[in-house]
Amino acid sequence: MGHRPGSLMRAGGVALLILSVATLRAENKPLVPTFAVGVEIVSLNLVVTDANGRQFPDLGADDIALFEDGVPQQISLFAQEEWPIRLSILLDSSGSMSSALPVAKRAATRLVRTLRPGDEAQVAQFSRSLDVLQESTDDHDALERAIDRIAPQGETALYNALYVTLKDLARQRSDDDLARRAIIVFSDGEDTASMVDDEQLLDLARRAGVVVYTIGLLTPPVAGRLVEPLPTYILTALARETGGRAFFPRTLTELDGAYDRIARELRTLYGVGYVSHNPRPDGGWRRIAIRTRLGNLLVRHRSGYYASSGQSRSALRILPASSR
Repeated sequence: MGHRPGSLMRAGGVALLILSVATLRAENKPLVPTFAVGVEIVSLNLVVTDANGRQFPDLGADDIALFEDGVPQQISLFAQEEWPIRLSILLDSSGSMSSALPVAKRAATRLVRTLRPGDEAQVAQFSRSLDVLQESTDDHDALERAIDRIAPQGETALYNALYVTLKDLARQRSDDDLARRAIIVFSDGEDTASMVDDEQLLDLARRAGVVVYTIGLLTPPVAGRLVEPLPTYILTALARETGGRAFFPRTLTELDGAYDRIARELRTLYGVGYVSHNPRPDGGWRRIAIRTRLGNLLVRHRSGYYASSGQSRSALRILPASSR
């Protein structure tokens, strides 16, 4: 789902919120109600897997405990619905990708073919600069043609490419768009040309409300060729902070599996909303932790959000209630 920075949704009051949830349950439709400014609802997506990494399909609101800055919170909204997907596929097209790019392009094409009616994707390549080859569309043929045009050359400006893409996705969001937005970035080497540093990139990622999946190819050393070290820290941190996942395949044959798992995850997310017990509009960072009461389950989500800073907005979207 696309969220404003901080992913805060406002309603006119707790009574209106409860009434709206009841209405949504009764109609069992993905409605987007509008309310006056008042209560702030924090929303996030959860990926829930078992010990073997398989998606867990039967989680209920009573099965988890949610904490903000260590303080227990009451879950107000809980849903598991298949919402449209909005993907940004970023492929490293620097010179070091010459041997890996054909397989990476094949894996990206396979991902595009999993998109369903209502889903969209954009395709971009990055070396020293970011080049959007195909704007967001549901046209599979256009997306595949864009992937096919990617060619290796130049240096790697990974941070710049991610920063610009996060900025664009945050700007494109609208309050009535319930699509789940994600960036999938593939690279094989260290950033050598960006003007943005890792702290600036992480800060924007925390604010943007966009899930980031990173795929870093662990290239083995080759005699006579200098291999750029992979920035595993930043790739891991971006995924962790946004609720995504970092993949580090050691062989090109593992790429298809990484893209397939990402597509499955995006379709099996749980949506959760709660009213924070901290009402201060101080713009501060609030850390979120979730524990499950069902044993050996792993719950993955964005690490927190920035509270509002007292600036009012007319209305924001509310998550649909579960139809259970």
